[in-house]
Amino acid sequence: MVRASTKFMHSSRLFRASCMALIVTAMSFALRGGAAGAWATEFHLTHEQVGWINGTAFWGFTLAMVLGGPLCDTLGLARITWIAFFGHLAGILLTIFARDYWSLYAGTLLFGIANGSVEAACNPLIATLYSNDKTTKLNRFHVWFPGGIVIGGLLAFLLQRVGLGWKAQFACMLIPLGVYGAMFWGQAFPKTERVLQGVSTGAMFASCLNPLFLLMVACMLVTAATELGPGQWIPNILENAGVSGILVLVWITGLMAVGRSFAGVFVDKLAPEGMLIGSAIISALGLYAMSKAGGMMLFAAATVFAVGVCFFWPTMLGYVSERFPKTGALGLAIIGGAGMLSVSIVLPIIGRFYDAGIAARAPLGTEVTAAIQAAAGLETLGRVAVLPAGLVIVFALTFLLAGKHTGPGARRAESQKIAA
Repeated sequence: MVRASTKFMHSSRLFRASCMALIVTAMSFALRGGAAGAWATEFHLTHEQVGWINGTAFWGFTLAMVLGGPLCDTLGLARITWIAFFGHLAGILLTIFARDYWSLYAGTLLFGIANGSVEAACNPLIATLYSNDKTTKLNRFHVWFPGGIVIGGLLAFLLQRVGLGWKAQFACMLIPLGVYGAMFWGQAFPKTERVLQGVSTGAMFASCLNPLFLLMVACMLVTAATELGPGQWIPNILENAGVSGILVLVWITGLMAVGRSFAGVFVDKLAPEGMLIGSAIISALGLYAMSKAGGMMLFAAATVFAVGVCFFWPTMLGYVSERFPKTGALGLAIIGGAGMLSVSIVLPIIGRFYDAGIAARAPLGTEVTAAIQAAAGLETLGRVAVLPAGLVIVFALTFLLAGKHTGPGARRAESQKIAA
């Protein structure tokens, strides 16, 4: 197998441009989380309605990934990338000029489609460019998801301090958008790994029906809900708990970015299977600890949560790409799409739990204080902890029954045999 650096002369630029596109994607998550309270007030929305708006980004993401994944092979990676660019541009502008629930909904949907197109194109692009080191490179690419949330979160915090609201914050995304458009402009994209290896479309679809692959899709529903569901509500919930919610989110995602930068060490030591089991255990503990903490101890609990969810998303992608290489871009799209679909469902559910917790503590006509909102929100985070706790059992049984992969060398060898 020829290394990416010699096989594709512009692989480094394509990788960096992909990272910049993911930064725009991630900034939107942070800015929407920070804008949740302002939207509820400005547009007279309930927390559940805000959850539906934010959830739209996730099922729009799913729609783009499920449709865009198989189209990567026919339309090409470049066209899917430009769909992402123009979707981001339209989503930013429509959100900034939103006037009601439905215009916010439409802008968020367009942004979600753009975000999904980034993942649909860039995941198989990187898997193709670095076919001998997929899990490590996908983790390094996904450094910029938490990295982008850090950028967006700090931007929101600083602009709020100088009196600029959520519209100005959203407008700032036009800068990295222009950068990644310029970086992709004029570049030659490779064909996807499946096409290069000569795997037929029929073999790709058949591989996606493998029972273990389908089980991993089901697990992705839970891993994504664990990572991204609480993340969209943490700024709003913790703001009432005596700390800056947006800074806690920045702290969590900053730790995730650092951890993903060193993913290769953990891949070699634990293999993806061990990383996934450990992530499920630690993230469950982190959510439970957050539900019981207060004040500055929330940062300590958030640290545990960050360590837990750090490797979830890219390791699921890497495991599936290495364990089921014939699934190609479609397999990656299904996994990523399932994750985002899950979050679109769980966000309004978390919002409903949050509203119910407030209602239970403040009957109709009673003043809803910050303390009441904090208690209800933290309780809600604790309820989410059951998701990764269940994953521990599922992952352990799955890997024992399926037979643990024997390490990076074996996984790479299997990937190289997909044309056989």
